[in-house]
Amino acid sequence: MKSHLEYLFLRALASIVLLCPWSWIYHIGNVIGAFTFSVLRVRRTLTMENLRWAFPEKSEEEREQIALESYQNLFVAFLEVYWFPRLTPEKVHSLMAVEGTELLEKARAEGRGVILITAHCGNWELGAVKVGLIAPAPLTVIVQEQSNKYVSDFVNRARSIFGNHPVLMQDAPREILRALRRNEFVGIVADQSAAKEALRVKFFGRFTPTHDGPAVFSLRTGAPILMAYATRLPGGRYRAELEAVDLTGITGTDEEKICEITQRHVAALEGYVRKHPGQWLWLHRRWKHSTE
Repeated sequence: MKSHLEYLFLRALASIVLLCPWSWIYHIGNVIGAFTFSVLRVRRTLTMENLRWAFPEKSEEEREQIALESYQNLFVAFLEVYWFPRLTPEKVHSLMAVEGTELLEKARAEGRGVILITAHCGNWELGAVKVGLIAPAPLTVIVQEQSNKYVSDFVNRARSIFGNHPVLMQDAPREILRALRRNEFVGIVADQSAAKEALRVKFFGRFTPTHDGPAVFSLRTGAPILMAYATRLPGGRYRAELEAVDLTGITGTDEEKICEITQRHVAALEGYVRKHPGQWLWLHRRWKHSTE
């Protein structure tokens, strides 16, 4: 019953969102985000703790502004996903410009498939839609199944509107290898917390358990890695940014290579977050198993 009620609420919300112009979503999400941060204070303590660690040089007022922007970004992205049924390829292209499109062709020319690593920055879901439209081969996106199957199915239908292929985490190893062997693209959101015993690499100065999947698949197949971000701009528009991860000069055992590849793509993410701190999801428990 609870799952059905959640799903009905989501469908009702989606119906309301679909009645709004795209430009309204930006403003509505900002209001909801500000209310959640300032009044409801959901995970506010955790968010501020994360920001104090990451940016000790900033004032408390600066950190609060970053936190506010992060909450607003999250709710704008959340509502925008429910607007996806109204998207057309032309609308997506008008909403998001791309920097580094040549990297897609260059990486695929190696013939080993391409691993695209993204994070909870800007609107990562819209970024995947955009990349899927411009990529020279199909895009498989690895997704986490929601606890509510009806909600999960609803969101996955939105993700696949223009042909992207969502794959649940439990099916990911097999499907990733298949896609890379077909010289296709695989998208992975790789900034979430990993198990306590997972590989640890430095992220904002702390040794943090991190998923090693992207590095394992890159090492196993030789697939290059691109970082992909959908940076939010004022007024509900975006800029997609692509950046190649340097995989040259990596030596040692397979375990050492996996560690080095992981550290390099995590360092790339940290660099992006430092430039656009209000775009990242600071209310996530990213450092719950970290050590200095």
